[in-house]
Amino acid sequence: MSAFPDPRQLSIQDFTYELPPHRIAPEPLPHRDQSRLLVYRGGQISDQRFRNLSSELPPSALLVFNDTKVVRARLFCQKPTGGAVELFCLEPVAPHRAVEPAMQQTGSCVWKCLVGNGKRWKTGPVQLAFAVDDEPALLTAERREVADGYSLIQFSWEPAALPFAEVLRYAGHLPLPPYLNRADTDVDAVRYQTVYAAHEGAVAAPTAGLHFSDAVLADLSKHGFQTARVTLHVGAGTFQPVKAEHMAGHAMHDEPFVVEASVLRQLLEQAPQPIIAVGTTSLRTLESLYWLGARLTQQPDRMSVTGLHVTQWQPYEEGPLVTVAEALQALLRYVEGSGNTFLRATTQLLIAPGYEFRVVQGLVTNFHQPESTLLLLVAALIGPAWRRVYNHALAHEYRFLSYGDSSLLLPTEHKL
Repeated sequence: MSAFPDPRQLSIQDFTYELPPHRIAPEPLPHRDQSRLLVYRGGQISDQRFRNLSSELPPSALLVFNDTKVVRARLFCQKPTGGAVELFCLEPVAPHRAVEPAMQQTGSCVWKCLVGNGKRWKTGPVQLAFAVDDEPALLTAERREVADGYSLIQFSWEPAALPFAEVLRYAGHLPLPPYLNRADTDVDAVRYQTVYAAHEGAVAAPTAGLHFSDAVLADLSKHGFQTARVTLHVGAGTFQPVKAEHMAGHAMHDEPFVVEASVLRQLLEQAPQPIIAVGTTSLRTLESLYWLGARLTQQPDRMSVTGLHVTQWQPYEEGPLVTVAEALQALLRYVEGSGNTFLRATTQLLIAPGYEFRVVQGLVTNFHQPESTLLLLVAALIGPAWRRVYNHALAHEYRFLSYGDSSLLLPTEHKL
């Protein structure tokens, strides 16, 4: 049991450490699986290489990946006077709010954006000329309204038959993490995506997956490890700092996810063997499934397939209601009863010390920023040992953050 009775009372200042700037990896390594792997298993720490991940995993483990794909969400437009305006596309607003159909929208759409140099953009449209297969194209953006630091931007483009995904692909730039403080390159176009990225919609990479190469995936298969994929489109909120004195004052960002019914069946069949999340986004998705299913067993008539949502504090207010199997079975019945083959939902789930994990028994993840919600998640999984793990990583020259090294965190004393 956690020593923290209520995560809302946690002070983020208790989850900090000194991260020297030179320890932040500015570039990816030449090969994905060359990264180092810190293994924490039930109190013991060892130093390995990521390419040897299969030898460190619990036998019969199921690895769950997030197969979202980062979109080129930064658009550098120009005013008629020649001044530059940067638009950072965060999430679709109209005519679709779901990411997948929004990326296929043609002609025009509205997105919630961050605007750089916004004070210099008073009125009128800004434009971005680009080319598609050497043919000229033009994107026009107009600001409709401003609220809470964000802008609603009306986009239109020619040729109008282009899907918005193609507009971003040809006209946009990858939104690298702000702490890298550099422009994206051709190397980033490949390396800031996982090798299994499939569904466009993220504005930040699920960085735990960046270490996986085709060779590592083949090795996992060779050794009999099963894999599954979920899709959570990582939002810019993943970089949102915690500014509140206590976590009760922090508003967790909202992210959409999709899970196929076949994956729900796979999770059900996995018990009692361990489930290992590849990345914090996969972990939040898996744990959110439990809370969705638990609520479905209590309120089946008040939920819809398109409106499923996990709130920030739901686990701490409701507590565990049913078994994991019961929750997953409720979700599966709900999806099948709706005539769909997948579950679409959103989550604001904040995992912090005091959280009781329901689905996941281990985590593959990078080393995260001080005073971040991602570090809180790590502390929830392995307890106060998070500080020993991070001190070890700093003392042994591990590389930190998005392009940094990796860790395998297994709370149990032995291989599960």
